[in-house]
Amino acid sequence: MNVRFRSGGDELGAALYLPETAPHDPKNRLPRPAVAIIHDVWGLHEPYHRVAQRLARAGFVALALDLYARGEKPGSPSDMPGVMKFLHQLPDRRVLADVQAALDFLRTRPEVEGRKLGLTGFCMGGKYALLASARCRGLSAVVSWYGMLRAAALDAANPEHALDALGELECPVLALFGAEDVLIPQSDVAELRARAQARGLSLETVVYTGAGHAFANDARPESYREAAAADAWSRALAFFARELEH
Repeated sequence: MNVRFRSGGDELGAALYLPETAPHDPKNRLPRPAVAIIHDVWGLHEPYHRVAQRLARAGFVALALDLYARGEKPGSPSDMPGVMKFLHQLPDRRVLADVQAALDFLRTRPEVEGRKLGLTGFCMGGKYALLASARCRGLSAVVSWYGMLRAAALDAANPEHALDALGELECPVLALFGAEDVLIPQSDVAELRARAQARGLSLETVVYTGAGHAFANDARPESYREAAAADAWSRALAFFARELEH
């Protein structure tokens, strides 16, 4: 179902998916833990509705966010420099405020009341999922799919690298990467892993050989890698079950 919620002075939209319930099975009885989903740079389109449906089938209340409800337009896939400029100009603090508003909205839903909240994001959404793990309240688990660890430059719109923010993470994180991702150097992933180990952070990284950016996006056959996506989904669902069910 389509839902609306407030973020500051704006009204944002989202798609809410509920799990099928079985009254005699305590594991599938509402209220249930919830997972919010942050889309990639192209917005809330079909792949992220499928992500929400998949999470709902796994027994979670799923909320697929539409962060472009103010009218933002990323441009054409044929103009990648323009798309990257658009991405860099998105104000991180406003996006994180929107994510916080979505989490607060989820917490008020009777289908979720009293249960834990998780967050997952892909590409751009993966970056914001990482930032949210350190900057948003009330999260119990975060899964980031090929989220960029460094901004192109630090400025008013991008005041910190996700790699740096993760030193203050507030919940367990699972970060999934492709070894051939041209947007995320493996040196950044290695640094993330080293920092997490040195600080004793609850952060797990998984890197898939033969996979690049958007390896789990089945709407992009040039990028999709079925084996890597299947393994990553298995890990993500097990991670959310472990961290949100108890």
